[in-house]
Amino acid sequence: MAFLPHLKASGDGHVVNISGVFGLLGIPSQSAYNSAKFAVRGFTDALRTELDIEQDSVSATTIHPGGIRTNIARNARFEFSAHQDAVDAEQAALDFEKFTRTTSEKAAQLVIGAVEKNKRRALIGPDAHLFDAAARISPRGAQWPSAS
Repeated sequence: MAFLPHLKASGDGHVVNISGVFGLLGIPSQSAYNSAKFAVRGFTDALRTELDIEQDSVSATTIHPGGIRTNIARNARFEFSAHQDAVDAEQAALDFEKFTRTTSEKAAQLVIGAVEKNKRRALIGPDAHLFDAAARISPRGAQWPSAS
């Protein structure tokens, strides 16, 4: 919001906010994180509508990336119980890399494409499309695998 007047004064611009797949579907044990991601989504949706009503030259897009192949899992902090060790952290990073299909370069291309097309939101990666479909078709059913 602090930067928005500068974008408007320039006569052109686009606000891009990252919500993630946790802004599409509530995940058990992730309520605080989900709350933040849903807040980003709601804020950006409302801002976009306000800008549309004003017929402003500035617009806004919410980005919902799934797993993007980066070093995020390697740099994550893990809480270990007495029977876990750093090997578990390395395995988690390897598992994450196996699961992610979208490169950071491809994600960047998709975000730029969404801005150029002035999309309201963009799903980045096949897993983001899966989360979105699950949330639309059966939110309760989509949560079942993660609740067991």
